[in-house]
Amino acid sequence: MVPNHSTAFAWGRSPSLFPRPTAPSAVRLTLEPTLARAGMFDGAWWPHSRDVRAELPGLITALSAHLGAILRVGLDQDAWDDIPRSLTIDGRVVHIGWFTASDDTMSVTRGLDDHFMLLVIPLWATAPAAAAAMAMAARTGNRMPAATILAATGTTPEIPDAVPLPAVDAEGQRIQEAEGGAAGPV
Repeated sequence: MVPNHSTAFAWGRSPSLFPRPTAPSAVRLTLEPTLARAGMFDGAWWPHSRDVRAELPGLITALSAHLGAILRVGLDQDAWDDIPRSLTIDGRVVHIGWFTASDDTMSVTRGLDDHFMLLVIPLWATAPAAAAAMAMAARTGNRMPAATILAATGTTPEIPDAVPLPAVDAEGQRIQEAEGGAAGPV
């Protein structure tokens, strides 16, 4: 599915993004199913580390297979270690910009001015929380900002004395403890 690259690729367009374990180097990515670009995000990505040189090649290869050639990415400076100005990926130079206030997001540019916005799932997220956040971000027409999605899915770090938010499933529906301890829709 991913040409000329050795990185495994786990790509989803549904809430059950990772039905079986993925290889440790698999790109964990989901895109909005229609690519209509009608919502806040065009998809979501869950990297394995803060190492741009290790993480971006697989992501760019996977995105290029579905979107075409990627020319530039914009990253949250605080989320990454040692961000280079560019990387050569699959024989193409990809320019890298960084910003101090991009809050768990990244922009991806193909062509001169064709931007896609991805939610970046924090490293510490659990698989169920990451899958729910990715599905919410990739839902057609989603208008929730990153902070809302991450808080709603329990993907933010613990904050002392924070008011707990209700848990939601991948469709954004509030869930509660049902009789017997199993979670179910409200």
